[in-house]
Amino acid sequence: MTAEGHGGPPAGQNGPLAGVRVVELAGIGPAPFCAMLLADLGADVVRVGRPGGGPGEHDLLDRGKRAISVDLKHERGPASVLALAEQADVLIEGFRPGVAERLGVGPEQCWEVNPRLVYGRMTGWGQDGPLASNAGHDVGYIALTGMLHAIGRKGGPPQVPANLLGDFGGGSLYLAVGVLAGVLQARAGGRGQVVDAAIVDGAAHLGSMLFGMANAGAWNTERGTNLLDTGAPYYDVYETSDGEHMAVGALEPQFYAELLERLGLTGQVPDRDDPANWPELRNKLAEVFAQRTRAAWTEVFDGSDACVSPVLSMTEAADHPHLNARGTLVRPDGVLQPAPAPRFSSTPTPPPRPVPSPDAAVLADWQVPGADDLLSSGAIHGKEA
Repeated sequence: MTAEGHGGPPAGQNGPLAGVRVVELAGIGPAPFCAMLLADLGADVVRVGRPGGGPGEHDLLDRGKRAISVDLKHERGPASVLALAEQADVLIEGFRPGVAERLGVGPEQCWEVNPRLVYGRMTGWGQDGPLASNAGHDVGYIALTGMLHAIGRKGGPPQVPANLLGDFGGGSLYLAVGVLAGVLQARAGGRGQVVDAAIVDGAAHLGSMLFGMANAGAWNTERGTNLLDTGAPYYDVYETSDGEHMAVGALEPQFYAELLERLGLTGQVPDRDDPANWPELRNKLAEVFAQRTRAAWTEVFDGSDACVSPVLSMTEAADHPHLNARGTLVRPDGVLQPAPAPRFSSTPTPPPRPVPSPDAAVLADWQVPGADDLLSSGAIHGKEA
């Protein structure tokens, strides 16, 4: 997917989205992550921040982007954003509904200068509905969808899965898919559209399989009693003798048989297909795992099909042989971070690039009309104020 009518990408930029131009109105969390993902895939992403409000030195969500500072309260501020939008394929914003319009950079205002622009909106509650104007965070969004209720152990409270399920899973990834679909449609039909990516919508959609299982009577609302929520003892985590943990996911019969063989439990445990036996089976698995260290069990299960893995911290994960072999985690300039994903055979993604400092050179690269005038007006700052 290469941009039509645009100049070339920045020097050294490649990947499947090379030539696609994205304007990101700076925010926090899911919108910046979506823009980072597009930059990882080769898009030319310009982060539009406030003067004095640039990205932090270690904010990986801003890697691979270029940056510029615009004072949207300046009389020429909105025109500066519109000048960038005129040259872009996509604009991403994460304000509350109506804020972008009040600032003068809403969809209709952008379409006046670029009818093909895809306007991506990232919110928790969506652009409409009773809660649309309310504040919120990941934990509240996934709470209303039923997804938070489904996570946790039997008899315990719901467990918060960091902010991965809502913000980034149900938010950023759905916005990324949406704006790319919008770009394809705009190139075919000549007209952009709004992509309304609400975290509540995406988080609920992520639960499609669970809703399907519930409809079929294969999932109940009591936490920790189902196949995939630690209810089944062969899909759970177990503590080792050194206080670490091993993850067990031996769902299929052949993998479960290998699990028992490697644990020395073949023929010594009750039938797993009867949930009435699960407490006894869980106790037996826990007893055996507690007899050795995580390192020892990792060696026992190395290369097997028992579907057992050590539970690693983020820093430990960087040293795992498989992740090392694939380059899943990398350290450009000594900063540990995930490599771009997914991978492409013909248009490989560029390695992660540093977090940017605002630089007005992007105006010349994008051939923004009247760039010198906008700079001299004080609406755009080439460097942080």
